[in-house]
Amino acid sequence: MKGKLITFEGCEGCGKSTQVALLKEYLTTTGQDFIITREPGGTEISEKIRAVILGKENSAMVDECEALLYAASRCQLLKERVLPALDSGKLVIIDRYYDSSFAYQAYARGLGYDFVSAANKFALDNAVPDITIFLDFDPEHAFIRKGGADKTDRLELAGIEFHKRVYDGYNALAQKFPQRIARIDASKQINEVHNSIITLLKEKGLIK
Repeated sequence: MKGKLITFEGCEGCGKSTQVALLKEYLTTTGQDFIITREPGGTEISEKIRAVILGKENSAMVDECEALLYAASRCQLLKERVLPALDSGKLVIIDRYYDSSFAYQAYARGLGYDFVSAANKFALDNAVPDITIFLDFDPEHAFIRKGGADKTDRLELAGIEFHKRVYDGYNALAQKFPQRIARIDASKQINEVHNSIITLLKEKGLIK
């Protein structure tokens, strides 16, 4: 890859979208070439898959189907947007990526690391992040800060015990891949978290 790939991860309500937006503002202001996208979603087809995954009316969805739909959405996004951007030398930022599948489906759903790895082989082989920013904020306090779960989001409505397992999954991943996954304390003030991210990315030579 000629370009660089930065991914953001964390539990619901950890502040990912806010921090991605602040990074976008910084990169725009400093004149850097980049694209920002999200998972699941980011393309017309992937957004349709997102609606199926997150729709609360799909409560009967089995865990394996959920994991495979995430992988399908990811494959479409990579082929259509991410890989072409990386090949052209751009910086790519993704709000959630395959670590979400490991935290949510492998750990919290109990599908196991091997199942999720097999489902995501295309992504694992073709676009490994240069750095993954794990916004570390436990789900109990995160949900309090965001004012509770989104009543239209099937994943957010999964219950606090599920989200505690997601958090445990992220912690396990951070221990498994310490060279790639950078833990940022997301309980701090928004600007403090933003400044920590900018400092880290500059130190890694990923932004100017």
